[in-house]
Amino acid sequence: MTGEKIISLETALQAGRQETRDLYRRYINPGLATMLGLLDFDKAFVRAEGMAVWDKDGKRYLDFLGGYGALNLGHNPPEVLAAVKEAMGRPNLLQASLNPLAAALAHNLAQVTPGDLERVFFSNSGTETVEGALKLARASTGREKIIYCQNSFHGKSFGSLSVTGRQKYQRPFGPLLPGCEAVPYDDLEALEAKLSRRDAAAFIVEPIQGEGGVIVPHDGYLKGARELCDRYGTLLIIDEIQTGFGRTGYLFACEHEGVVPDIMCLAKSLGGGVMPIGAYIARPAVWDRAYGGMDKALLHTSTFGGNSLATAAGLAALQSILDQDLAGRAAAMGRYFLERLRQLKEKYDLIKDVRGRGLIIGLEFNQPVGGLLDKLTRGKVNELAGEYFGSLVAGELMNKYQVITAYTLNNPNVIRLEPPLIVGEEEIDHVVNALEAVLRGHGFLGVTLSSTRTALGSLFKRK
Repeated sequence: MTGEKIISLETALQAGRQETRDLYRRYINPGLATMLGLLDFDKAFVRAEGMAVWDKDGKRYLDFLGGYGALNLGHNPPEVLAAVKEAMGRPNLLQASLNPLAAALAHNLAQVTPGDLERVFFSNSGTETVEGALKLARASTGREKIIYCQNSFHGKSFGSLSVTGRQKYQRPFGPLLPGCEAVPYDDLEALEAKLSRRDAAAFIVEPIQGEGGVIVPHDGYLKGARELCDRYGTLLIIDEIQTGFGRTGYLFACEHEGVVPDIMCLAKSLGGGVMPIGAYIARPAVWDRAYGGMDKALLHTSTFGGNSLATAAGLAALQSILDQDLAGRAAAMGRYFLERLRQLKEKYDLIKDVRGRGLIIGLEFNQPVGGLLDKLTRGKVNELAGEYFGSLVAGELMNKYQVITAYTLNNPNVIRLEPPLIVGEEEIDHVVNALEAVLRGHGFLGVTLSSTRTALGSLFKRK
């Protein structure tokens, strides 16, 4: 012990920007604190409601990042907060009993997920959900191998990282889980070459690659994957952690092709943006082969999984998503948003592509090719564009136009637009107009210089 005082909740709620920054540097993640500080992304936000958050100076920001898909209902939805409050006073963790709230939420998930998905396991996050799904697949099939996609993202814990398709995140932790092999995304021929060996327990896939840069596969890809898995005795795991609960215009993205997976992974918006909760739901036969009977019932458990407060939030969040038809709203607002962005693409060469489905949208930027500036910098301009341009645009949107976005982890040249599903045309118009203001007359160099000035300014005005 150093003798320093313990910080109370009251003191923490009043902490200033510099104090928080210093604590992060000392006790949490110095590199993250430096990175966010350079982009001026370490503002102190003190209030959040619906589509917006407010900083300590009272300035309002539109959140078009949406907790990476965790805020389908927006910030602090009152119906979810009320449900958590109503559940308070009950035992939150009591393993020597069966939790009626967990039982009810499992029932509700079985009613709204496609096909005969029925057995639910509750966890606390998306990556834990993937871990459980991988274990279930191996135990159910007796096979070891897991097939996953290049450019995918399923989490950063050990098993989920082993099926995440970017070496940057895998390399420092190798060797990873054995028996995990990658195939190109949206390539059924490559998938069949792997599955035809009849030794794969599961194929795990995102219906849309989120962190990969919002990559939407060709129509028929998921249906083809389902047919191949059936042909070769492989389980199909669909990761709906980011795309689930209305994000793509259907309640679940796999419903676009009428596909029923053997195991579906859920998290993020299941907790209404209030409580951490994840779940996988499986076909009964798949579950029973792994965990059926008393002797196998406790092979996979979670201390906090399915606790009362989290499942109360899940009950209210799911009910609200259904009552408001947020899947239908996402479809309508997504069409409007994509059309406006594609009009912007026609005007500015810096935009390489606009893609997405519903309200998960990726905006990819071109890299400058050749030119005097690139020659003078010995290729550093293109290198900077490929690694940081998305974050520079995000920084401009945040600091000049009060719009919160971020780049995708596997492709930092893509910014994601993933607002709460309660978004309206007025907020979408504001974001499109802000994007146009960033791009108009600036080009790559202008955005870079402007962002650099912001970063330098933030270094000198810290308080």
